[in-house]
Amino acid sequence: MQTFFGSVWWLIVSLGILVTFHEFGHFWVARKFGIKVLRFSVGFGAPLWRRLGRDGTEYQIAAIPLGGYVKMLDEREQEVRAEDLPHAFNRKPVMQRIAVVAAGPVFNLLLCVALLWLMYLVGKPDYLPMVGRAEGIAAAAGLTNGDRLLAIDGQATSTWTDTAFALSQAAVDRKPVKIEFEQASGTRLQRNLPLDRLAPDIKPSRIMQAVGLTPRHFLLPAVVGTLAPDSAGSGLLQPGDRIIRIGTRPIDAWDQVSAAIQAEATQGEPLQITVRRGGDLLDLAIQPRRDARSETPRWIVGIAPQAAESAYDTVQRYGAIDALSASLGETWRLARGTLAMLGQMLVGNASIHNLSGPLSIAQYANTSAQLGLAWFLFFLALMSLSLGIINLLPIPILDGGHLLYYLIELVKGSPVSERAMITGQYVGLTLLVGLMGLAFYSDIIRIFNY
Repeated sequence: MQTFFGSVWWLIVSLGILVTFHEFGHFWVARKFGIKVLRFSVGFGAPLWRRLGRDGTEYQIAAIPLGGYVKMLDEREQEVRAEDLPHAFNRKPVMQRIAVVAAGPVFNLLLCVALLWLMYLVGKPDYLPMVGRAEGIAAAAGLTNGDRLLAIDGQATSTWTDTAFALSQAAVDRKPVKIEFEQASGTRLQRNLPLDRLAPDIKPSRIMQAVGLTPRHFLLPAVVGTLAPDSAGSGLLQPGDRIIRIGTRPIDAWDQVSAAIQAEATQGEPLQITVRRGGDLLDLAIQPRRDARSETPRWIVGIAPQAAESAYDTVQRYGAIDALSASLGETWRLARGTLAMLGQMLVGNASIHNLSGPLSIAQYANTSAQLGLAWFLFFLALMSLSLGIINLLPIPILDGGHLLYYLIELVKGSPVSERAMITGQYVGLTLLVGLMGLAFYSDIIRIFNY
């Protein structure tokens, strides 16, 4: 329940910041061109707070925090007094109207850069891109345990977050991608990672698993933490035992324990488990038991790992000047990746599971807030960039749809007819509702199947 309310709270905070800045872009540029702004609203629906400013603009916060709007004086929406006609939006030159509409997404882009700049000043803790285990496709490319990933497809990867993002983007194309890595000996190598071997229906959250890469910080030590009462291991194993071998299989980390038990267990035969206890190596014979809750044969010993938190081992932090350069580079990288993903989704090469709806966004907002200020700033920057890009899609009712109308007006020399605009609004609303429904569906699928 605490997670639910935390997610709702941080979703409201995030949308409040992003929407306010987006709408302020429209508001600020409109005022610069002498356009009269009637209302500046954060949210839709019934107002929770409202105030009339000395500039004649009504400012309000509304009940539904899923957007906002700036209402400008416009003859197409209401009767305008003769003396106010020069301040009506529809009376302004088309280039000024384009600037007003484009200002919202542009301000989101500027906010993204500013948030990333602040993130780099604060310092974002992360993990080094160290390989904990390489299997399957990753092993075929020559990666081994202890390697450090340096670049993917020419893109430097200084943290594991960079690595995960770059691999996710490269995996969309299902083509071999060049990787650069450094072995524990210090030798630098370049290899092709055969992403063309990936199955076409791999979910975004399973890319790393499908590639066969397990980061070093994911690996728990194979140390016994607790034993279930009256379990097979009770009385033989002890908390703190470091598992060295199960049957014939050496054990390096906890994620290998269950698979080794299933592979080595034989009904009626004790399982040989070697552990280090203190300074001694002990060979224990333990008879695993059949898990009665499992429909397929599954053997259990009744042990759980020792709780361990993997501490961050790197921090991305820069001075003010370097932080600006880094934030511009990161904004470009994120924008390029987002646009590439949208393009792949439009042509059907990327799954709808890449869409995130309000449920996923709320979860990400809460998780990033719990990780600290720098991670929350990164989340806000990514969301601000995404909001700006989505609003530029040429869908009527979005900023991009209005820009499309004005570009047509520039070409034909006269405004788009009112009938065409009304038809476009209905089409745009239908597309937007469909997109939101698809995002909700993707959220629900993600919750139940991931």
